[in-house]
Amino acid sequence: MILQALTSLYEALAPKGEVPKEGWSREKISFALGIDENGDLLRITPLFKPGDMPKGKKKEEPQEMTVPAAVKRTSGAAANFLWDNSSYILGVSLKKGEDDAEREKQRNKDIKCFEACRELHHSMLDGMEYPAAKAVLNFLDKWEPQKAEENNLVAQYAKEILSGANMVFRFNGGYVHDDPQLASVWQKANAKQKDNIGQCLVTGALDEIQNTHPTIKGVQGAQSSGAALVSFNASAFCSYNKEQNQNAPVGKYAAFAYTTALNHLLKDRKNVHRIGDAAVVCWAENADKQYEDFAAEVFFGDNVDKSDEQRLSALRTSLKLLADGLPCKEMDLDPDRKFYILGLSPNAARLAVRFFYCDSFGKIAGNIYKHHERLEIVRPSYDKFPILPLWKLLSATVNPNAKDKTPNAAMAGAVARAVFSGGRYPASLLECTFLRIKAERSITRERAAIIKAYYLRNPNEKCPKEVLTVSLNENSKNIPYTLGRLFSVYEEIQQAANPGINTTIKDRYFGSAAAMPATVFPILSNLAQKHLRKLSDAQRVYLDKKVMTLKGVLGEQYPAHMSLPEQGSFDLGYYHQTQARYTKKEDK
Repeated sequence: MILQALTSLYEALAPKGEVPKEGWSREKISFALGIDENGDLLRITPLFKPGDMPKGKKKEEPQEMTVPAAVKRTSGAAANFLWDNSSYILGVSLKKGEDDAEREKQRNKDIKCFEACRELHHSMLDGMEYPAAKAVLNFLDKWEPQKAEENNLVAQYAKEILSGANMVFRFNGGYVHDDPQLASVWQKANAKQKDNIGQCLVTGALDEIQNTHPTIKGVQGAQSSGAALVSFNASAFCSYNKEQNQNAPVGKYAAFAYTTALNHLLKDRKNVHRIGDAAVVCWAENADKQYEDFAAEVFFGDNVDKSDEQRLSALRTSLKLLADGLPCKEMDLDPDRKFYILGLSPNAARLAVRFFYCDSFGKIAGNIYKHHERLEIVRPSYDKFPILPLWKLLSATVNPNAKDKTPNAAMAGAVARAVFSGGRYPASLLECTFLRIKAERSITRERAAIIKAYYLRNPNEKCPKEVLTVSLNENSKNIPYTLGRLFSVYEEIQQAANPGINTTIKDRYFGSAAAMPATVFPILSNLAQKHLRKLSDAQRVYLDKKVMTLKGVLGEQYPAHMSLPEQGSFDLGYYHQTQARYTKKEDK
């Protein structure tokens, strides 16, 4: 299903010219080697363009070019046609290693790479009476790798060239790989089929079955040189004496198409989203870009200007229309358009599929809309997020002082699946949230929203709907919820009696008060009475009245223990009461 969807995406992108045709690829090229018909190196031209960097900083990135498809390198020397890095084109690279023996080993490796490049080009271009072909062969025959670093042109850009920069040939005012005659040579060589013909499981057509597929680049945490999405490299994964990817027969065209489409998605950093350790990409059927842009802003909460109220209002209106199954004409969005969401996690030289979800755009928008409705809760004035994006929600489950602030990968993937599909939230989300509340003794907007949303979607009678409100429910008679409210009032009394106090009762008693109220609340009541004596008469009467009102709901005895859902009610009561207190101060 994933490979078929990506192959269809390639077929939608190809007519628009956004992806290269079969046998070609988009690669980052840093330098062009200008040569004459005798093969002499005339000049080296840098090919860089400004990159995306914050204001005041400069960054130059290599220029992207469509060149003959890169070979997959595992071991040994394998050259690319008409382009490659300095090891293959010049036979030299930075000498790695601390001693002479290691540097000599690297030097010999570079020479073998250069010889492989020369051999490839002779096999492809020998006998071709065409100036550009002769120029490339003459250059490779005349060039001496041992003297490469002594060349003045190479020395001018030695650091960049020798660090593995890719380069192409330039002859007679044009790039050699763009020459129609040489391009046809590559197309004919690439079109040759071997004896390994079988039925492709993606397209169903007879094609040359590939033992290895092109690599996927751009997944954070995976190998920078590329990782495989489909890979068999151990006998334990193989059957019926099949080797490598013969166990999952994919034709040459489909292997090229799905990897090209996925690399195209991963290259657009604005539409690559992080959920836990997963890189998430999404696309619509027929490759219409507006669906990706809308998903980036609304589904994932990326690229949103929180100060642009007009834009935020338009996005919310559009989401509601799509959730109701109506088209959004202003943004050209059709609720019936099929939409795909793919999450990929790094796994050394391979990629693991964390989740894959496919449905109509309107159905996914409806699930997202319901998710945001469940999350809606009163927010502090300093919180500028009108809705909670998924990444911010998951960050509430992570220790803010940890070096690695990535949320639990399995939990993050399960939450993403629940949000997109409208399913039940995983229990691990609630568990991680409670762990952070107990460890930090802090209930943030995100954590309160998680508790509310979890019990709305996964109902539990011990955390009833009357406490799962957006703001304070003063009419609730729920005991745990009222205890949370009372704890907040006790904290208010302490802060009024001791302005600027650093450590409050929340820092000392919050966790135990939520778990064992009968043990802790008598202590808090005594402390509150002492604090009330320090206040003015008006303050004392006002706060004492609030305490007595809540105690009237609780009765004479407190629960000895409270279960996890009851602790959720307690936390929501505390959060609602505290936010109501601050809201009233702002109103005054």
